[in-house]
Amino acid sequence: MTRGSRRPAGPRTAGAAARGPLHRRWWSPYLFLAPGLGAVALFGLWPFANTVVLSFTDARILTGGGFVGLGNYRRALADPDFWTAAGNSVLYLLVVVPCLVLLPLALAVLVQARVPGIGFFRSAYYTPVIASAVVVGLVWQWVLRSDGLVNTVFLRLRIVSEPVPFLTDSTMLLVSAMLVTVWKGLGYYMVFYLAALGNVPASLHEAAALDGAGPVRRFVHITVPQVKPMMLLVGTLSAVSALRVFTEVYILGGESGGPGGGARTLPFLIRQVGLGFAGETGYASAISLLLFLLTLAFSLLGRRLARGDET
Repeated sequence: MTRGSRRPAGPRTAGAAARGPLHRRWWSPYLFLAPGLGAVALFGLWPFANTVVLSFTDARILTGGGFVGLGNYRRALADPDFWTAAGNSVLYLLVVVPCLVLLPLALAVLVQARVPGIGFFRSAYYTPVIASAVVVGLVWQWVLRSDGLVNTVFLRLRIVSEPVPFLTDSTMLLVSAMLVTVWKGLGYYMVFYLAALGNVPASLHEAAALDGAGPVRRFVHITVPQVKPMMLLVGTLSAVSALRVFTEVYILGGESGGPGGGARTLPFLIRQVGLGFAGETGYASAISLLLFLLTLAFSLLGRRLARGDET
């Protein structure tokens, strides 16, 4: 071996190179994750933990309050307003979720066809999704009020003898809010189903058509089983959204939540209880935790249904 030649790297030399500066920086990936984790902790975990703590106190907007244990939860379970709001939220879920599972699927099947101009209809159906919820609520308020478009048409066609109380009756107000939610969500979930329908093999439909199956039978026996996982996902997402509904009820029914507050949902009640100079932050936090548990229960139910479908 000459004087200027280098010795070949042995096992020790190779191991030392592997344990170089880059190898020792095991914490480097966490530097890239730190901003995101910090944002989650600051705007997600900390408010949640603070809500849990406040739910065991009698805190108000301007005072810290003291520890009351489970007093706020006992108060909520004995509060008729809480049960009215909880019943409205569950009813909202039971009506809206089936509509947002089935109607967008039917709509996706209709707009899936490759015909001239179908892109316009897809865009038209998706337009309510990108519109502000406040704007949508104001438009429907104008349509459904006593002197609005719907009542004017009904009266001139003599379908009714007096205006329908869409916004002045608690039950009708809740139904009207459900209608707005479904109308606004159709295009959003239609996109989900369009993605799922794109993965359905065309050969299945062709084989079924050769066997004499019509469009309805192909839809029931081919399309629905193939997109069932997506239906479960849409059901879970729409259930969570239904339990969180606020804007529709607030815009259509005002700050009181309809006559006597009969159309209030749980998010509406939380806002009503917790805001203002006399806002009861502790009690509102307890209701928020109960809403969280209700949402978690439906989410776990959807996950269990999805797992049962996979097996």
